[in-house]
Amino acid sequence: MTVFRKLQAVRHELVNSGIKKTGHNAFGGWNYYELGDFIPTAHKLFDAVGLCGVVRFGDNATLTIYDTDDGSSVVFTTPIVYAEAAKGQPIQLLGSTHTYIRRYLWLLALELVEADSVDAEKQVEKKETIKIDPPKPKQKPLPIPPPFKNDMVQWEIKVTESTEANWGDIVMDAAKVCLELTKSAEDVQNIFKTNRTLFDKLKVEHPEQYDELLDLFKKEKLSFKE
Repeated sequence: MTVFRKLQAVRHELVNSGIKKTGHNAFGGWNYYELGDFIPTAHKLFDAVGLCGVVRFGDNATLTIYDTDDGSSVVFTTPIVYAEAAKGQPIQLLGSTHTYIRRYLWLLALELVEADSVDAEKQVEKKETIKIDPPKPKQKPLPIPPPFKNDMVQWEIKVTESTEANWGDIVMDAAKVCLELTKSAEDVQNIFKTNRTLFDKLKVEHPEQYDELLDLFKKEKLSFKE
């Protein structure tokens, strides 16, 4: 049995295992999988068929699934997205980034779907890369950037597309993380202004997600007036 056949067998068994989504996003009103919802079951199934998953972080994050019988493997890759914000200690933000990327990689590998709005959307593979240059003088990217004095710069979202993931989903997830870190209606407005070019591209290529994005920003801004 090849590594691909084993992985497909695990996917099939996982769907029938009865795992539930326990994560809930209060802003979007949708549920999602936490790592703890599916990882224990996935590891049990991996062990039964002879598979082992290894996550690595570099320029991109990868999940390599090895066949423990013959050493063959299949690799899943996703860009690393950092939400730049002054709130929280650097080590806490690093831990959150690692947890989020691990969850995203495993969702890709196991073909687990999340919110209904994503389930219904047609997936399109793209090779185009979007790069937003950092403010001058240029600095070497850090795993968790230090707080910026400029309120506009601290909310800048950097996204790199890949053939493994819908870049529109990545933009949406990064925006949601930023919104969860806001402290005022001004922060909400700064996030939108800073990333206007990126959001305009989302509007053209993924209009449904752009409408969802606008709704999230409106709800978050109104929450500070209540």
